Amino acid sequence: MTKLSVNINKIATLRNARGANNPNVVQVAKDAERFGAEGITVHPRPDERHIRYQDVLDLSEVVTTEFNIEGYPDKRYLELVRRVKPSQATLVPDPPEAITSNTGWDTITHQSMLKDIVAELKESGCRVSIFINPEEKYFEPAKMTGTDRVELYTEPYAVHYYQDREKAVSPYVKVSELAKDLGLGLNAGHDLDLHNLAFLKYKIPFLDEVSIGHALVCDALYYGLENTIQMYLRRLEMPGDCL
Repeated sequence: MTKLSVNINKIATLRNARGANNPNVVQVAKDAERFGAEGITVHPRPDERHIRYQDVLDLSEVVTTEFNIEGYPDKRYLELVRRVKPSQATLVPDPPEAITSNTGWDTITHQSMLKDIVAELKESGCRVSIFINPEEKYFEPAKMTGTDRVELYTEPYAVHYYQDREKAVSPYVKVSELAKDLGLGLNAGHDLDLHNLAFLKYKIPFLDEVSIGHALVCDALYYGLENTIQMYLRRLEMPGDCL
């Protein structure tokens, strides 16, 4: 079974727009779990433009499913993970000014640094995942860092899905098999939505987890949060003959 982790960054963006506590990100996380989410993902950034560091501490007290903290592994992020001890720490190569994650790690160039960070995080007791592009050359070096999983950066798949979905998913299928052979767990995230999620899961049935935020929150404006989460869960269970 592929788990659905709901990224609640956009809930925090909406809250921050008015400066109060509506919507309440802690309550939304609790409700998302109640509605079927199998994980909660947050990505605190240095400017705290959406999820704040205090949010992460507050959420750590209430999340009962898998808690996944994404981020660039600077000093503040590492201290936060050591303090919270989430189920999973996902390392992304975002510079501080990045609007959103837009590429994976170069695990060749940064292998030594990542190896040290992975070891430190695993000592804290959490699973580690590295955000990675669907290019074969990065997978064996990723394995050498000691990471438990890799998270496939799926924006290129989403962008080309409507042009030729078989061609769009092909590199992901290829690297997924490589990850499996290497003994790496497999996550995926970025621009996955109700249209392209089922086909990705069908082509890569052994995905461990997908992390979805922006599209899910947008869909919730029309369908409601509970119904939207259930719709995404159904996409993950959809048989191939329905695609």
